[in-house]
Amino acid sequence: MSTNSRNASPVHWVNRMISEPYYLLHFLAFFFYIPVRCSAAHVFSPARSAHLLHREIQALLAFCVLAAIKVVRTESWEAFIADTLFFAKIFLAAIALVVDYRLALWYAIAFLVIYIISQQPAYGGLGTSSQLTPLQLETLLTEGNTSKFWMVEFRSLSISSCILSSSFFPDLSITFSTKSLSFGTVDLGLFPNAAEKFGINLESLHQLPTYILFHDGAVISCLPEADSEAKLFDSPVSKKLLCRHFELDKILLDYINGK
Repeated sequence: MSTNSRNASPVHWVNRMISEPYYLLHFLAFFFYIPVRCSAAHVFSPARSAHLLHREIQALLAFCVLAAIKVVRTESWEAFIADTLFFAKIFLAAIALVVDYRLALWYAIAFLVIYIISQQPAYGGLGTSSQLTPLQLETLLTEGNTSKFWMVEFRSLSISSCILSSSFFPDLSITFSTKSLSFGTVDLGLFPNAAEKFGINLESLHQLPTYILFHDGAVISCLPEADSEAKLFDSPVSKKLLCRHFELDKILLDYINGK
């Protein structure tokens, strides 16, 4: 990781884990294993308890190795936390299968519910981004009100970094949505064939999420920048980064001033 990411992140991530549902619910789901494990110890035979402990040690060691590799290679704490959560869910589900298939099923349902909750808008639905198909987006850009700006997030919800970034994208729409600027999202996991049309290379997962600002149906800015290099964010995607890169404050002021 970069030096800035390492120095600025610990307190930031503690605050996020406490305050944001995505992290808090994951923590509670992981913590639930402790009372279940203690109860199982009283029910299992000594041989089965020893087998479970052996699998737990294997899973923990494998998880630690993967986490150590990620902490060295990952560019930001946001990506590192997302990847470790993903690995933790895989290992926890595998251990749950050893305990009881019903526990594994419970975890599958719990993580699905967490995923659904994390996709809900943070505030009542006012000004939230529109879920668009590529055809709908193309229609809006070519036949809709072309005086509008459209800021579109291209993502795939099978990628952890996209899940995290999608938690603050609706917040941006609440702050900056006007008659001049609208927000939308396109799930390239559902419509992968549309990626090439918008200049997105799905061979590199680091290019997602991609943000594009349209005006009069034309691309005026995108993040990450379209070039031939590998697509990596120099810093974690955040509301501040998007506001600065796309000059959303200026667009809002221009609208207020009637420009």
